[in-house]
Amino acid sequence: MDSLIVTIRIGRLILTIPKRVLGWMFFDWAQQPYATLGLTFIFAPYFAAVATDYMLAQGSDLASAKVEAQTLWSSAQTVAGLVIAFTAPFLGAWADAAGRKRPWILLFSVLAILCAALLWNLTPDGASLMLMLAAFWTGFVFSEMAFNLNNGFLPDLGTDEEVGRISGTATAFGYWGGVISLFLMLLFFAENETGKTLIGLAPALGLDPETREGTRFVGPFIALWFAVFLIPFVLWSRDNPSVKRTRPGFREVLHELWTTIRRVGKQPSTRSFLLSSLFYRDALTALYAYGGIYARQVLDWETIQIGVFGIIAAIAAAVISWIGGIADQKFGPKPVIAVCIWVLIAVGSIIVGMSREHVFGIPLAEGSLVPDILFYICGAAIGGAGGALYSASRSMMVRHADPDHPAEAFGLFAFAGKATAFLAPALITLFGVLTNSNQLAFVPVIILFLIGLFLLRWVHPDGERSA
Repeated sequence: MDSLIVTIRIGRLILTIPKRVLGWMFFDWAQQPYATLGLTFIFAPYFAAVATDYMLAQGSDLASAKVEAQTLWSSAQTVAGLVIAFTAPFLGAWADAAGRKRPWILLFSVLAILCAALLWNLTPDGASLMLMLAAFWTGFVFSEMAFNLNNGFLPDLGTDEEVGRISGTATAFGYWGGVISLFLMLLFFAENETGKTLIGLAPALGLDPETREGTRFVGPFIALWFAVFLIPFVLWSRDNPSVKRTRPGFREVLHELWTTIRRVGKQPSTRSFLLSSLFYRDALTALYAYGGIYARQVLDWETIQIGVFGIIAAIAAAVISWIGGIADQKFGPKPVIAVCIWVLIAVGSIIVGMSREHVFGIPLAEGSLVPDILFYICGAAIGGAGGALYSASRSMMVRHADPDHPAEAFGLFAFAGKATAFLAPALITLFGVLTNSNQLAFVPVIILFLIGLFLLRWVHPDGERSA
């Protein structure tokens, strides 16, 4: 059977999705909780809280402890981003030359699953703080390596016009996975300061709220989710059978990669797109990575509030990514990218100008809900614009990719997204240290979005082949 038919009861609409496309989409669904639960809404803020308490126990004052905790996280993110950046192009080139992406995707996924399971060991006393920091970011690296190679399947799944819709649908599908996984964590596991979940229950499975076992279960939960929902990918995704399988040598792969890099250097549209995405995707990653931490450190939100924020962001991402995919198919990816960047610039400005006490210098009454409402709106904007931005960027890369070397092209795409991965975290760290302010530390994020938007002007809407 070549396809699965999903019948949506809206009039007479029947949607037919080939198995290989659905299997490819399921990878987005399986991997998404690593970002939604781990990077942003559950583990990251929990890590920030544990790290802050640990720094306080070491003698730091509260303000300094919060900045030190954020700096610790951003430093680890910097290292992980650099590893991804400098391995992705080579892995992509090697996968194209060998004609095999699938075995490496599975290997990296298994390693990411094992690392996620280890996160259970981050106890509230911070005894394993550094080890768990290393475990999370090591798993994140493996997860991203698998994701980047999986992107290499996209050019084979449809025409240039179709891949925008396919990419948007897959991104939306992945975010719905994030929404459901976050709901499950909040309803049954992640506890607040009273030891209860979002619906007032004790953590499921007899987990002890006193030692934050409900929140710590996020690691094993991510691992189980990833393993179970990787199965459709295993069953239905296959490497392109028309590509000859070889065992390329190290020098051969490096030579091919260098040839591609030199060719890209002579292609104005491709060069401008990769440079543009280098900046705006770095800024977007910073928003994802620090959104939950900002909510914890600046707005003093507890895990449950941050989780609700995450649900709003993930639902917005799912809906707007799907809409963005339709807009991509109709108007092309470039206008979608530009609109999303403007939305995220506005979000960054609100983050910089807001605290518990004021909004853009306007004092607020004690206990005002204005900051909370504004940040919930920001969460929807980050999720929606961020999801559509990545989906459209993935579609734009297809329009600039060499059809014979798709994984290599997406390796360069990953490099562009991570080559300056140190930049946003390093600048956030620098501004945080200089200003001792979690809000002002976000100023560089706005600047990076503006640079990416400026460079986008030289990107041809239909890619290099039409430039």
